[in-house]
Amino acid sequence: MQEPSTTTRSFHPCPTPADVVERPTGALAIDAERARQGLPCEAHIPETSLFRNLEVSAQRYPDKTAIHFQGSAVSYGQLLGEVEAMAGYLQNACGVAPGERVIVFSQNCPQFIAAYFAVLRADAVFVPVNAMLLRDELEHIVRDSGAVAAFVASELLERIEPLLGSTSLRKLIVHAYGDALGEEDASLPTPQWLRTRMADVRLPQDAVAWNAALAQACMPAPHGAGPDDLCMLPYTSGTTGKPKACVHTHRTVMTSCVGSSLWRGTNPSSVYLAVAPLFHLLGLQNNVNSAIFWGGTIVLMPRWDREAAAVLIERHRVTFWAALPAMLVDFFAQPGIEQRNLCSLSVVTGGGAATPQHVNDTLKQRYGLDYIEGYGLTESANFLCANPLYQPKKGCLGIATFGVDLRIVDPETLEPVPQGEAGEIVVHAAQIMLGYWNHAEANAQGFVVIDGKRYFRTGDLASMDAEGYVFMRDRLKRMINASGFKVWPAEVEAALHAHPAVLEACVIASPDPKRGETVKAVVTLRAGSTEDSASLLAWCREHMAAYKAPRIVQVVDALPKNATGKIAWRELQEQEARAVSALRDETVPAL
Repeated sequence: MQEPSTTTRSFHPCPTPADVVERPTGALAIDAERARQGLPCEAHIPETSLFRNLEVSAQRYPDKTAIHFQGSAVSYGQLLGEVEAMAGYLQNACGVAPGERVIVFSQNCPQFIAAYFAVLRADAVFVPVNAMLLRDELEHIVRDSGAVAAFVASELLERIEPLLGSTSLRKLIVHAYGDALGEEDASLPTPQWLRTRMADVRLPQDAVAWNAALAQACMPAPHGAGPDDLCMLPYTSGTTGKPKACVHTHRTVMTSCVGSSLWRGTNPSSVYLAVAPLFHLLGLQNNVNSAIFWGGTIVLMPRWDREAAAVLIERHRVTFWAALPAMLVDFFAQPGIEQRNLCSLSVVTGGGAATPQHVNDTLKQRYGLDYIEGYGLTESANFLCANPLYQPKKGCLGIATFGVDLRIVDPETLEPVPQGEAGEIVVHAAQIMLGYWNHAEANAQGFVVIDGKRYFRTGDLASMDAEGYVFMRDRLKRMINASGFKVWPAEVEAALHAHPAVLEACVIASPDPKRGETVKAVVTLRAGSTEDSASLLAWCREHMAAYKAPRIVQVVDALPKNATGKIAWRELQEQEARAVSALRDETVPAL
């Protein structure tokens, strides 16, 4: 896809009644029950930009707290004021034109949220960047997106500073987490890494401090972005070696945001525990866009901390929590959690990995809650399927949500598979991205036309029961899910091949009791090499983000190959699963 400043929605019109295929009788019964439970059968999507959601909420609730963060409170009026001033700075001081890309490179903090909406207010395109990425990974995103400016947290400055002038990047706006802190609270200690203030930061040329940019009080031009203008380019890990950007408009993101908000019953009184990283759409959609759409309150955590989470839920009467299963396992394992008053929680939702039964039991027996699992992709702005609040099924992705035409098809023939049998999930929905940025080949492979409509091929294998509930079975693509972070083996293999001693590499998932899956590399070395597993692991940590760097490296004499000479990754994957299973059996005491 090329680099237009605006786009059209012609790829993905929202399905009309004539478009919707006939669904099983059980699924139609679910629709009727959905209406009886107060859930609408249709989601009406605003024909506006995402920035307008903030503007409307600030007009309605100017003095209401929009963000709680480490003892500080930011009202809707204050947030809108900062967004307007920063949008003006982007346009007037940085020369950011409509449709140009602006990076936000930071961990969770109030400045991240303000920067995000400032980019949208300036009619520019938001490019979220994982705060764990290192310089080489970051450079790819800067060059690929053509970003002209970046908001960056002070502790990440050294990674992005070398790209000023050597790429399209011409201006940095730097914030320090410490400048957003409130009063110290003994029950909610502030970690040392959060305490840095801009007064302690050396700024390079072509960089400006956050507060200095605000102080210029620049006035932005009238907001002109509409629903079909480009909104954001979130990057998804690369299936073929490099991450690709998903082209989303205000309409695609708004469709997902509004649909998920209605489905999960949030409202203007909802209080969101925002701990998932905002540079991922899981965190941005569930905890920021949804809250701002309603005018709710965001209780923002910079990083996961189970003790802090318990304090915040109790103190701020949190009602909505988007939590990964691994997070819940850790949360309920902390001493004294039974004495915490968590009765304000009304929705706990998530997905991405199997949920241990004891977590489901704890939620149900202690708080009367079900863990509401769902399914979405970066390509779908994070929302496609979800379990109904009133009738969830365990270990299930849920049912297709508002306007989503989801089919289970044979990956080879694209014909529907019989009920209960596994096939590939393909979807046609208004929240599906327009395509991959500058990746015509990936677009050709990722989309298919069925019955005259354009469907996205998810690469996930699933089955559907008689009531329309979808169950994940396997993956066509070799994705590794490590604590909720998606890792594509081809990307890690490409990085490993840059090591001068590595001859061949195959990256697989190794089952892990805490992370769900962890990254394992099986490698062969060049003749005469003296490298070993320890040195290769150290090299990986220096050259890859922590979540994707292999935790296990196995050096072998040769990798298995198939008849065409390709590395038989599935054979290695199956060997690893058997080995880990056997090891666990040996460590389980006899009854």
